[in-house]
Amino acid sequence: MKNKILSSVLLIILLFSSHSNAQKKSVEDLPKLSEFNFIIANDLGRNGYYDQKPIAKTMGEWAEKASIKFVAAAGDIHHFNGVASVTDPLWLTNYELIYSDPNLMLDWYPVCGNHEYRGNTQATLDYSKISRRWVMPSKYYTLVKKVNKNTSIRLVFIDTTPMIDKYRNNPEEYPDACKQDYKAQLHFIDSVLTVSTEKWKIVIGHHPIYAYTPKDESERMDMQSRLDPILRKNKVDFYVCGHIHNFQHIQQPNSPVNYFVNSSASEARPVKAVEGTQFCSDKSGFALCSVADNKLTISYMDALGTCIYSFSKEK
Repeated sequence: MKNKILSSVLLIILLFSSHSNAQKKSVEDLPKLSEFNFIIANDLGRNGYYDQKPIAKTMGEWAEKASIKFVAAAGDIHHFNGVASVTDPLWLTNYELIYSDPNLMLDWYPVCGNHEYRGNTQATLDYSKISRRWVMPSKYYTLVKKVNKNTSIRLVFIDTTPMIDKYRNNPEEYPDACKQDYKAQLHFIDSVLTVSTEKWKIVIGHHPIYAYTPKDESERMDMQSRLDPILRKNKVDFYVCGHIHNFQHIQQPNSPVNYFVNSSASEARPVKAVEGTQFCSDKSGFALCSVADNKLTISYMDALGTCIYSFSKEK
């Protein structure tokens, strides 16, 4: 009897040990992180439904593991009709109560997506006065972050919805889109990037320039004609966006830009390869960015926190 009990205990210990080793191995297999890391998340707000809550939990876990500096929120924080005001309950059900992990209580740098433009976009700016971690000084803006004493990164957060005629020409559904001067914004983006001396340059917006999607092709055409020439001219390292609800990494001939589509942090959609596709996945999740002196790495993380793709650019 004692031998049977001892055998059972040893079996339990062995099973636990095997599980622990498997967990440890999955972490060790991830790309090596630098001391400067941040998360990019978008297409979030589903009131906790779909994968939003599990992904929020995973984001919190990786925020702690990677000691992230901030979260970049690339639009559509609020499905489906944006917010009405700074006191709209959606701020709680889409954001505050979902991303409640202590390690996510740091600066969030958001931009508007097309769903924000269905509501009161001014409220997305004014919420900066309500929430300590919501930092949105303008519809488009730029930040410089010191990676270490030798290296800095320039981040340009942009407002893509007004760049697209589909939204500008539909004031009933997107009342604020036609009120924005997208040409002034393009001038701002170009002028900021032209004088930038930082080693790394990332532009973050909501809509893709190149991507597989059943959405209206005119969206990409407007982005290709208006924004892409500025990014190419200024040799931007990465353009990161959302909107399509899947993961895509696309490269174009003669372009120095890596075009990254970040998946939804709530509900994912099908995807397939197109011209220039380096990787694609229909999983939901978020991106983890790691910046070092001579290397910038973007890793795609699924809802379980598994790294499903990682790409590094070296300089």
